[in-house]
Amino acid sequence: MLNVAVFPNIDKENAPMVLKRIVDFYHDKDVKILMPMDGANFFDYGKYGVEDIENHPIDMALSIGGDGTLLGICRRLYERDIPVCGINIGTFGFLADIELPEIESKLEKIMQGQYYIEERMLVSGFVKSGEDDERFLGHAINDVVVTKSGAARMLHLGLMVDGCRVMDYKADGLIVSTATGSTAYSLSAGGPLINPKIKVLLLTPICPHTFNARPMVIDENDEVKINVAAFHQDIIVTFDGQETFKIKPGDTVIVRKAPLPAKIVKFDDKNYYQTIRTKLLYNA
Repeated sequence: MLNVAVFPNIDKENAPMVLKRIVDFYHDKDVKILMPMDGANFFDYGKYGVEDIENHPIDMALSIGGDGTLLGICRRLYERDIPVCGINIGTFGFLADIELPEIESKLEKIMQGQYYIEERMLVSGFVKSGEDDERFLGHAINDVVVTKSGAARMLHLGLMVDGCRVMDYKADGLIVSTATGSTAYSLSAGGPLINPKIKVLLLTPICPHTFNARPMVIDENDEVKINVAAFHQDIIVTFDGQETFKIKPGDTVIVRKAPLPAKIVKFDDKNYYQTIRTKLLYNA
């Protein structure tokens, strides 16, 4: 029996229709469907709902939403070694590989084993205050962003890479992005597109007040430290645009490659460059 965990985004208009198609597809197959209890109750599928779904046996997870939904599921299931397959009812869908017309055909391909797993690097974020030990904050697949909150003034940030002081920035913030995240916030801030097969990190300043601050590509194993000047207030660090933490003046944000990757389900009929063309350039 295949244990499939289904994670619907309750804020998406098409989620009820997609969920029904998934349930109908699996109803006569040797598949056990699980859903988070809150989502199951919201969509009147209470019989599939379980508490603490991340602690149940799961062979594959289905994300119903956009890339943001999929990112959240990957972080939620971190360390479980569970492949995540995205059904796109969001805007772009760089990671969510199944479009609405393909749902049944792609679910059948999964049943037949006609898919592959693409590993995507995550990063881990920490904060260190003075002489205190560093404190873990969270993981990200796209990016960790240090920025100002609200109408705060321009930040003064010091950047160190592998113990070497690289640059001091006057900017609205700094993005530490994976190659996967190069199509996200970093792109909007002027960063390059990077094929996720290339194992690197990307450092992109946000609105720097200098001609010299440019995006920088570094090795995936480099440790990044971002020090916030002691006179700043209202500073936040954000993970994948979804989890936000306040940090104190003088704190240092530390970003490293996470020990384990995310596992994303992909199909042979699509590749990275095709996705860039159809999802990004046509939507410009």
